[in-house]
Amino acid sequence: MTATEAIMWAVERDPALRSDFCNLTILESAPDMERLRLKMQRAITLIPHLGERVVPSPLRIAPPVWSADSGIDLDYHLRSITLDQPSSMRSLLDLASALCEEPFDISRPLWEFTVIKGLPDGRCALLQKVHHTITDGVGGLRLSLSIVDRDAHPESDHEVQAIAEAAAARQRDERQLDPVNRTNAFETAVSALAYRTRRNTQIARTAIGGSISLALHPQRAPKAISGSIKMLSSLRRQVFVTDSAHSELLSPRSLERRFDLFTFSLEDAAATAHALDGHVNDVFVTGVSGALGRYHEAMGQPVSELRMAMPVSTRGQNDTSANHFVPTRVLVPTGPKDPTQRFVATRESLRHLRGERALEAAESLADVISSLPTALLVAATHTQTRTIDFATSNLRGSAIDLWISGARIEANFPIGPRGGCAVNFTTLSYCGVMHVGVNSDPASVTDPEALIECLRESFTDLLAIGRGE
Repeated sequence: MTATEAIMWAVERDPALRSDFCNLTILESAPDMERLRLKMQRAITLIPHLGERVVPSPLRIAPPVWSADSGIDLDYHLRSITLDQPSSMRSLLDLASALCEEPFDISRPLWEFTVIKGLPDGRCALLQKVHHTITDGVGGLRLSLSIVDRDAHPESDHEVQAIAEAAAARQRDERQLDPVNRTNAFETAVSALAYRTRRNTQIARTAIGGSISLALHPQRAPKAISGSIKMLSSLRRQVFVTDSAHSELLSPRSLERRFDLFTFSLEDAAATAHALDGHVNDVFVTGVSGALGRYHEAMGQPVSELRMAMPVSTRGQNDTSANHFVPTRVLVPTGPKDPTQRFVATRESLRHLRGERALEAAESLADVISSLPTALLVAATHTQTRTIDFATSNLRGSAIDLWISGARIEANFPIGPRGGCAVNFTTLSYCGVMHVGVNSDPASVTDPEALIECLRESFTDLLAIGRGE
């Protein structure tokens, strides 16, 4: 694991800081379960972490490592259940939230897919639950490519079955070599010590190299000092935030979850972004913050700004399925009511965020922080998550129809982790529609129906700009 992934893993000693994320895919019909099973067996060969479990290092002197689970039980990870009748979208969401509240069995690979049948009109849902240490949201989209098709009848079943059988044969061979799925403690300890030695050497080398460079080129000192001051200022805004979250209304916390869904037009969002010299993500954040402002007013506790957590992707085109993101925080306005003014203020805040110097040092800082004792790491993480009011994330999906084992995808709703805050809004584009998954804490958001109505009102006003209304 990277240092950031190791932190996410360690702080889960407190269930409030769990970092699993979900995706709720609405299907036109039930998928072919046998074909889906073959697809998942193939996915395990393409994405190694799906077939691996986490092995912690002794005394946490190095990040945990991934170890192949030679006895993986695909029937445990891929399940099928039927909703009680009569069913509805609300009953589906309540079941999905209950399934996602259950912690992973850490002795197994950290993912679970559940086909949920029994929706009205013969529709079906696929709930995909994945631990954040396996991949981030963008990597999760790439993961999904291993199970989706571009038409209802893609490559032959023989091709899928051949790859799946090869994967099963490899797993049988691994099981024969290690029938009880042991992890060699001595090798793990040696690997951990080697990692820590390499990291300490690298840190020392960097520090010494910088000192020598300044000694040989003293004229660079003013620039170096200026850069250090900017870095420290950025770290104060991003890492060492000392004030509390700005909303008293959203401050209560529990371990429960509630899922809600919301959609808006990608075409209208793009037109609004173009009209106001911004990006679709600026539109999304402006709409969400405006909705939260309306919600606070409706609840009798108005607030002028809130602190938002948002991941910034650092993923390159050829990066693998691991995590490539930097967590960031930024204050965004909930007013004024005029959507154009609020958009401009939000756009400038997000532009400044993308230039934060602290983003450059994120993984190095994570490497130092991840070595803290678990209790201290959990306490420090809690201290920082208490500064956050809400979280957002924006993912780019497919512009064309996709199928899963013969069933057409009607909608795709991502549901991001709260990570200790009150509510997470994550959006994914699919076929011209922005699908928003809302993961709220019922102790924080006591009137979720009102919040969804505030989202509708906020986006209606904002997207009218793109339509010229």
